Amino acid sequence: MTVGVHNTGLAGPNWLHINIGSVIRVSQAKKKVFPLVVPSMIQTQPNNPLHGLTLEKILTRLVEHYGWEGLYDEVRVNCFCNEPSIKSSLKFLRRTQWARDKVEALYINTFC
Repeated sequence: MTVGVHNTGLAGPNWLHINIGSVIRVSQAKKKVFPLVVPSMIQTQPNNPLHGLTLEKILTRLVEHYGWEGLYDEVRVNCFCNEPSIKSSLKFLRRTQWARDKVEALYINTFC
């Protein structure tokens, strides 16, 4: 994806506006680009119960609650049955969206 950059002239020659809506400041001394955080660009997710939780935290809490056998009974994926571990399960869940969706739904139904 190519991003077009142009000087808007609104905030002086050191400020650039990128077509996707971000604003950056260019240091003239070292010619480096610094992203600028604008308060309106910060996205909060008040209705997302998984906001701020990593997949590892979700999986660890489910294993503590159900155990590996109970987790396999709830979500039928072999990584919870055959030599289960957090590491191998995370690898599988990160590559398999449907399984990740089921695990996240189970977390929401169990703890939220």
